[in-house]
Amino acid sequence: MISRTRAIVLHHIKYGDTSIIVHTYTKAYGRINFMVQGIRKKNSRIKVNIFQPLYILDLEVYYKQKRQLQKIKEARNACPYQTIPYDYRKRSMALFLAELLYRCLQEEEGHPDLYHFIENNLRIFDLKEKGLSNFHLYFMIHLTKYLGFFPQDNYDESNIYFNSLKGYFTPFKPNHHHFLDQPESYLFHRLLQWADNQHEDLKLERPGRMRLLHGMLDFYYLHNQGMGHINSYEILKETFR
Repeated sequence: MISRTRAIVLHHIKYGDTSIIVHTYTKAYGRINFMVQGIRKKNSRIKVNIFQPLYILDLEVYYKQKRQLQKIKEARNACPYQTIPYDYRKRSMALFLAELLYRCLQEEEGHPDLYHFIENNLRIFDLKEKGLSNFHLYFMIHLTKYLGFFPQDNYDESNIYFNSLKGYFTPFKPNHHHFLDQPESYLFHRLLQWADNQHEDLKLERPGRMRLLHGMLDFYYLHNQGMGHINSYEILKETFR
């Protein structure tokens, strides 16, 4: 069956001398992997450079249910980015977010609301001029709404420690290491309340931002089993020093 869908590129790898395997998150089918044969030949109609992390594509595909690797008939860049490919800070964050999504999104079933959240935020991020260093924190928290483990925001003057294992704030430090200290717990509480672009107004020193990011990744590892380690975390740390 020939089908059309929009897709976000998560990752691609070489396959043989001339082909690639592309991992995507599609609007119509959820997580889908494609074999693109002959794309690294000079006369290929589809160019390999459109399969960069987080590129938004319009695809025409030969879709067959339960087939492990689908095939692409046509592909084009649906929303060419204006800044992400040329700004090293945005490129680093795009690599981090692409790996996060690659490891978290596994459902082979369409979820239009989740797709819309991702695409809309990527397009906003491309146009954004300030608040870049906090964007991933906002994105990670609000992504959990769609992944099924959005934290409970019961922070108050008594509940001042975020317990990552439980997913809510507690009065005392837990008897395990999966929690945020008081300063990062307060920042986490503020993040939970943010609407779009409010993260631009939050001023964070690098050490506090990195502790918060480390705690949020721990929260993901605890509640999204099997996602694996985010390797591009180290690149992000160096970029936003």
